[in-house]
Amino acid sequence: MQHSIKAENYGPLGEPMARAVQACVHCGFCLAACPTYQEFGQEMDSPRGRIVLMKQVLENELPWAAAQPHIDRCLGCLACEPACPSGVPYRDLISPFRAVAEAEKNFPRTPGEKLRRWLAAKTIPFPARFRLALAGAKLGRALGPLVPRVLRPMLELAPAAVPASVRLPAATPARGERRARVALLAGCAQQVLDPDINVATIEVLARNGVEVVVPESQGCCGGLAWHTGDLAAAREFARRNLAAFPADVDAILTNAAGCGSAMHEYHLILRGTADEARADAMRKKVMDVSVFLARLGWRETPRGNGRTLRVAYHDACHLANAQGVRDEPRKLLRTIPGLELGELPNAHLCCGSAGTYNLDQPETAASLGAQKAKAVAATGAEVVASGNIGCLTQLRSQLAKLNSPVQVRHTMQVLRDAYPGNTSS
Repeated sequence: MQHSIKAENYGPLGEPMARAVQACVHCGFCLAACPTYQEFGQEMDSPRGRIVLMKQVLENELPWAAAQPHIDRCLGCLACEPACPSGVPYRDLISPFRAVAEAEKNFPRTPGEKLRRWLAAKTIPFPARFRLALAGAKLGRALGPLVPRVLRPMLELAPAAVPASVRLPAATPARGERRARVALLAGCAQQVLDPDINVATIEVLARNGVEVVVPESQGCCGGLAWHTGDLAAAREFARRNLAAFPADVDAILTNAAGCGSAMHEYHLILRGTADEARADAMRKKVMDVSVFLARLGWRETPRGNGRTLRVAYHDACHLANAQGVRDEPRKLLRTIPGLELGELPNAHLCCGSAGTYNLDQPETAASLGAQKAKAVAATGAEVVASGNIGCLTQLRSQLAKLNSPVQVRHTMQVLRDAYPGNTSS
């Protein structure tokens, strides 16, 4: 069957976009799963509606600017994919479409929007710069209304205090007999916002006989650039990690859902380049740390602290939807004696973080975040656990607005704290 979209007009990404559009039968099953459809109630703010818009744009039947507001509102949470009976690969459409739009400057941006996007792109993926930017945010908050409105979301989301930096060892030996050897993606924003997540991850792995290598030359996964349409930057980050990560490891582990999802899309990011085959081979070794541990099994089972701990689990979108990882984190947490694991209502709905979405669409992000925080607080849990730094940051911010005492922890931190000699902070 011939595609009505002339895929060749859009370079290497044209064919995946055309296939995704063709796969949609417009059944509407995606509507109930889509957070922005719930927020706005408009067809064009649903996956089905956006697919129609993108199809019309790619067929030159609709101006790019007409589709832009609705494409910008898409979280990229991919909740539509598991809800779709036709298996539409929405991820093969939304990010490539944004890449084409940004490369050809088809989406008009105000000078303020361009500045905000430039600042985010030049700081968040680089830990040293990001740490400096967060320090500067204190001055920005002091200036108050003098700060341009378009930059205020960045100041509002910046934490009041930033943890001290942690230098991770290049290699951490397994404790006891070595069962596996892995490489860990340290991430970028996570190293600044909550470096203890990597510390906890390495400790849990080492306790269970896993040698952990942290390649020094690695960088940002490229997810932030990819999801905002900056294909050139995404490719640069992907190539850096292709060169940095060794081939002689059992797995390449991620502990941030967005990073893992991005690395699984390296073959798409580098499609049509000389690096596509290497990227495809590398992504097959990438897995979330919870999946790796669930498959490996405990050698040293967490013991808990002798009391009941009520934990609510929040599914990060790019873990549950993009990577299909739902059972493994829950399975690991349930092995902790005394831990009672609770579920959130409307768990499939995004918390609103979604990379830089809470900078670009602050009102929608805040609404979704507030709903998620209220759902967490209503469970009566002492701790909410998740597997993505963006979700954790969003939950902390929104729970603080409710004056909620619920602690926000990464799954690996909860597991680490359940071993002897560790206490929850």
